[in-house]
Amino acid sequence: MQPHVLIVEDEDALSELLQYNLKKEGFRVSVAADGEEALMLVEERQPDVVLLDWMLPKISGIEVCRRLRGRQESRNLPIIMLTARGEEADRIRGLDTGADDYIVKPFLMKELFARVRAVLRRIRPGLAEDTVQSGDIVMDRVAHKVVRGGQEIHLGPTEFRLLDYFMQHPGRVFSREQLLDAVWGSDVYVETRTVDVHIGRLRKALNKVGGTDPIRTVRSAGYALNPEG
Repeated sequence: MQPHVLIVEDEDALSELLQYNLKKEGFRVSVAADGEEALMLVEERQPDVVLLDWMLPKISGIEVCRRLRGRQESRNLPIIMLTARGEEADRIRGLDTGADDYIVKPFLMKELFARVRAVLRRIRPGLAEDTVQSGDIVMDRVAHKVVRGGQEIHLGPTEFRLLDYFMQHPGRVFSREQLLDAVWGSDVYVETRTVDVHIGRLRKALNKVGGTDPIRTVRSAGYALNPEG
C-alpha cells in the first residue's frame, strides 16, 4: 500500500518539487494551496500524513493543525510542520499545537523522507514497510540487512541505498543521472561513472550467492532491477 501524503504549501515551486520527489519515492500525493482547502481535503479523504506549511493564506498552518487535532477523526493524523521560522519558541509552539515533527526550510529531501517514514513507523506502522522483497531478495530497512536465497548479503551504505531504490521500483529503468539524484541527492556533485562503480559492487555482492543477475543493464538508458529478482 502506498502511503498518502497531503502537501499543504502555497509556494508553487516548493509544492511542485515536493510532489515530484514524493511520487518518485512511492507516495501518493494530494495538494492544497491554503489552509481552508487543506481542511476540506482532509474531511473528504483523510491522508496518512500531512506536510503542513506554517504561513498559509486564509487559515494559518498552526490553526489548521489546531483544528485537525480538535476533530475526533483526525486527532491522530500525523502532521509535519514545514516552516522558515526556526526560532526555538516557534518550534515549541508548533509542537505544542499538535505537530508530530517540525522541519525548518530550507531542508534536504532525504531528511524529509526520513522524517515522514519515521512518523509513519511511530504512528502508523502498518504503512511504513520495514521489510521489502523482490524475487529472492529480501531487505530489512530497520536492521539494515539484505538476504538473497536465504543467505545474508553484505552491502556498503551506498549499495544498500541503490538496492533500496531499485526495490521500490522493480522493473523500472533509471538513467545514471536519475540514480545520482535519487541516491546521492541533487545537492551533491558526483560524476555519472561513479554510478557504474557502485552498480558493479552491488552486482558482485548479490551474485556471490548464485542465481541470475538481478540488475539489468539497458544500453544507452541505464539500469533496472528485474522484478523476478
